[in-house]
Amino acid sequence: MAEQHEKQSVASGILDAAPAPAGQQPPKKSIVREYAESIIIAVVLALIIRAFVVQAFKIPSGSMEDTLLIGDHLLVSKFIYGTKVPFSDKRVLKIRDPKRGDVIVFVYPEDPRKDFIKRVIGLPGDVVEGKDKQVYVNGQLYVTPQAVHKEKEIIPKEQNPRDTFGPVVVPADSYFVMGDNRDRSYDSRFWKFVTRDQIKGLAFIKYWSIDGPWYKFNIRWRNIGRLID
Repeated sequence: MAEQHEKQSVASGILDAAPAPAGQQPPKKSIVREYAESIIIAVVLALIIRAFVVQAFKIPSGSMEDTLLIGDHLLVSKFIYGTKVPFSDKRVLKIRDPKRGDVIVFVYPEDPRKDFIKRVIGLPGDVVEGKDKQVYVNGQLYVTPQAVHKEKEIIPKEQNPRDTFGPVVVPADSYFVMGDNRDRSYDSRFWKFVTRDQIKGLAFIKYWSIDGPWYKFNIRWRNIGRLID
């Protein structure tokens, strides 16, 4: 009878596992190994999120005042304009292209080691011009409620392009950007355009804001969690 049961088990492809010896337990992972594996997984997930989903940035200058203040900490969506494929200029899973009025983070064209943040003013093919602190896009006055002027003096175009510039035509796959603090921003008026491949993402929310060094605890509570217009 036992021989018949064994033959039936083999024929059906099912073999009973031999029982473990009494008192013998499967080996356990050491606490060090468990912590190490958890840390490695966390680091890998953080790197993936940072590379493809969101990335944190801190505002170091006043060029975007009063929209963004020195000490504001932002989250930037890296997937809305398409996730960049590593070691190439291709983007996948794009939701939309940058549009006029977006606040974007990008690689500073004159120094790739730095990241800049500005507002998109001109799209590919647009004609952008400045006349005595007023900005025109395709011949129409372009006004943004976030733009501020903190200096009354108008600088002649021959001296520098801060208040009067252009007209300039935005090339294909490029964008004309300006800081909201128009009189104190170093932007496309001076160094021209941001190319599509230099854009890192769309700034969309402030997750932390502090005025001055961290140890002074001058937290701007009203800024925390505010969406960026």
